[in-house]
Amino acid sequence: MIAAMASIPAALLALATLLTGTLAILSAPWALGQPWLNFVFKPLTTGLIIAYAWPRGASTPVQRRWVLAGLALSLCGDVALMWPQQGFLPGLVSFLLAHLAYLWAFTRDGVRLAARPLPFVLYAALAALILWQLWPGVPAGLRVPVLAYVLCLAAMAAQAGVLGLVARGTARHRGAAVLALGGALFLASDALLATHKFAGPLPLSGLWILCSYWLAQWCIASWLPPRPPMPAIKSP
Repeated sequence: MIAAMASIPAALLALATLLTGTLAILSAPWALGQPWLNFVFKPLTTGLIIAYAWPRGASTPVQRRWVLAGLALSLCGDVALMWPQQGFLPGLVSFLLAHLAYLWAFTRDGVRLAARPLPFVLYAALAALILWQLWPGVPAGLRVPVLAYVLCLAAMAAQAGVLGLVARGTARHRGAAVLALGGALFLASDALLATHKFAGPLPLSGLWILCSYWLAQWCIASWLPPRPPMPAIKSP
């Protein structure tokens, strides 16, 4: 199914992703109040992003493999988190593994981990600030998994920032800059989610969390080089 959807032009996939993501967000009680919309359209939206990524990265097969793995693990996390209580820990583990897959992809590009220290310093400080603010509300049984998750998330976002810095002035600068934005958006989305869960309800939480989350995933998928256009067939 994913391979079939991957044949759809990227512009149409972007439009379909916007539509399904909007329907998933509107499932909330403050909007349409139809939970079934979330169960249908939330996984479908991430599936469409996988379809967008599928034909990309032919020239970078290792990075493609691990980005697709990260997206697939994110899809598993999306499904788990549709049950906020029972599915929180499985969802957390799924996304932790997704960040490790992304981190591995981001270090297969000839750029070693933390090749530029500044993004790691900044994201470490930001992660520490978020943990300091939310730590009193994190249940004791979740503190170790949450700490491990934040470390992986911050490392993924920081390495995305490293690639953005390293690629400056090169042909890959645009894609790397989009990737750095994706890492930052992912951290923002999860910070909002954690605040909503451990510190108190946020107004319109689903809107801000899911918009930043799907934008982050789209940016990460866009880092993979697009498939080159098919050569024109010359008539005899």
